[in-house]
Amino acid sequence: MRSRRIPVELLRSVHDADWVDRDRRPYVTGAVAYVPVRDGHPWEVDIPKKAVYQGRGYFMAGRIAVFQGDEPTPAEIDQVEAWKKPSAILWVRSCSGVERIPDVRVLRGEPGEVCHREMGMTFRFDPSQVMFSRGNRTEKERMMQTIGSGERVADMFAGIGHFTIPAARAGALVHAMELNPVAHGYLCRNIRENRVASRVVPECGDCRDLLDGWYDRVIMGHFDSQAFLEKAAGHVLPGGTIHLHATGSCPPHIPGTCRGWVQEDGIRRIKKVAPHTWHYVLDLKVA
Repeated sequence: MRSRRIPVELLRSVHDADWVDRDRRPYVTGAVAYVPVRDGHPWEVDIPKKAVYQGRGYFMAGRIAVFQGDEPTPAEIDQVEAWKKPSAILWVRSCSGVERIPDVRVLRGEPGEVCHREMGMTFRFDPSQVMFSRGNRTEKERMMQTIGSGERVADMFAGIGHFTIPAARAGALVHAMELNPVAHGYLCRNIRENRVASRVVPECGDCRDLLDGWYDRVIMGHFDSQAFLEKAAGHVLPGGTIHLHATGSCPPHIPGTCRGWVQEDGIRRIKKVAPHTWHYVLDLKVA
């Protein structure tokens, strides 16, 4: 990229200059900006085109790069570091147990709390300490579009607020339950950060003991939630909805103890989580 080198504070002043190529972005490093130059105008520096990353998938949680699944190669780690310049690079091998504690190996840098923004929402968390479900973005969007204002919603495995915040933003009154105290702490912070405290009641503990009264909708975002279905269904109003998350090589089935009064109302395949294993969401109606 042919460019001119200027102090960062002068970027605005050259925006409308006739030599600036506005089809390309300036490259900023430190206090210096390299502004792309249109053909036919004098230039100072030719910056080589940045190589496109072609390794295995990762995502950015704030300024931290996170690999999941198989271990990344040294070349992939180097490429991500050069491409994104993250504050840290983590390999999350899995999230284990009912508290979904991540099994993490720090590959570069020092992990810590991040501020991650998506869909107009803010999530604060430390990806080395708690689970973050970036792959559920389409499901979060669906919750915001599906949930009606004034609905009473139980989020039985709230985590840091993955579904609680979208539900509250949609106007629901949310009872958010989380067993992991670290995740619960971030849940409370994210409720305040997103200004939905008037519509969310967060509680720390076992959701089976915390379910209270009747709900229009229950979100069961834990992959082991089938074992909790009978308990959840007993707190759903007739005609109410349960969103049950599960993994497997094929879609989950309604347990025998719930057949007859819980009916399937739709199923979606969200993402692949391992070879021959998919993340599913089963929508259920309570008769």
